[in-house]
Amino acid sequence: MELKSLGYIGVQSAKLDDWSTLATRLFGMQQVDRSAGTRAFRMDDRKQRLVVSRDAGDSLGFLGWEVENRSDLQTLAARLEANGVSVSACSAALSDERHVAELISFTDPGGHRIEVFWGPHCADTPFVPGRPISGFRTGPLGMGHAVLNVEDVGPMLPFYRDLLGFRISDYGLTPYPLYFFHLNGRHHSFAMVGSGKRGMHHFMIELGALDDVGQGYDLAQIEPGRLAYTLGRHTNDHMTSFYAHTPSGFFVEYGWGGRIIDPGTWQAHETFDGPSLWGHERLYLPDEPRARMRDMRLDAAARGIRAPDPINPTTSGCLWLEEQITANVRTTS
Repeated sequence: MELKSLGYIGVQSAKLDDWSTLATRLFGMQQVDRSAGTRAFRMDDRKQRLVVSRDAGDSLGFLGWEVENRSDLQTLAARLEANGVSVSACSAALSDERHVAELISFTDPGGHRIEVFWGPHCADTPFVPGRPISGFRTGPLGMGHAVLNVEDVGPMLPFYRDLLGFRISDYGLTPYPLYFFHLNGRHHSFAMVGSGKRGMHHFMIELGALDDVGQGYDLAQIEPGRLAYTLGRHTNDHMTSFYAHTPSGFFVEYGWGGRIIDPGTWQAHETFDGPSLWGHERLYLPDEPRARMRDMRLDAAARGIRAPDPINPTTSGCLWLEEQITANVRTTS
C-alpha cells in the first residue's frame, strides 16, 4: 500500500480571520502563517497541517495524502496515468509552500483536487497550542480524517479503492450510501457520503484527552451558531465528538477515543446501526430528517448496542512510536 495517511488539508475561503479565530481559540491549533492571502496552522511537529487560502468561494481546496518515499510517489503516478488519470508533477516552489520534499496532483472523479507527497518537513520548535490542550492524535495515524459529499459513489468507489489503494472499513446504505476507508490503524482516514452534493462534508481532528473535547464543547456552545452536532459517540469508529460549523459551510468534527484497527486482519462489512450510538443531534437539520436520525440512535440503544471504552494514548506528530499502534488489540462491536 503506497498511501500512508492524511497529511494536510487546504481550504479556500475569503473569511481568513474567522478561520484564524476558529482554528486557534476553539480547536487549539497553532497559527504559523498570517500573510495577506493565507493562514496556516500546526497541530504537532509538522510545519503545517491546515492551510486556508483567500478565495471568493468557500470550499475544499485540496487533500494532501502522504507516501513513504519518492519511489512510492512515482509508482502511484504511473498507475494513475496508465488508467487515464492526468497527473501533474508539481513545482519545487509549490513543494516548498506545502513544506514537503515533492508532490503530485490530480483530480478525482468528483472534481476534488488531490495532492500526494513524500518527505514532510518537521518544525524545529515545539508545537504551541492556541488554547490549553493536551495535543492532537496524529503521527502515523495522520492528521485525522476527511469526509466528502459526492454526487454519485459509483465512479468514486473504484477510484479510491482500486487506484489509490484505500481499504474499505465498513459501509452503510441507509439513509444514504456511506463508505469508510482506512490506510493505517485509524478506523477511517477518508469517507464519502452519497448525498448528491459535491465538496467537503467535514474533516476530523482527534484530541489526546476527553477533557480537551469537553472544554471545546463548552466554548462552542457559548458561541451563537457554532455548534452543528451535539456531543455524541459514533457506532463504527467509537469516536466521542461534537461537530462545529466552519466559515466555509462545512463541519469540523472535534473528537477523542477513536478506534484503532489492525489493517492486516480487518474485514470490510455493512453496518446497520446508524452513525451514532447516542448524541450527535444534528441541530442544522429540518425536523423530519433530524427526527429520523434520532430514531436510529434510539433503536440502537433499545437493542443494547455498546462500544468498548477506548485506550487512547496521547501522540505527537513524527515523534509517535509505532509500537503504540500495533500494541492495541482490535475490538469488535
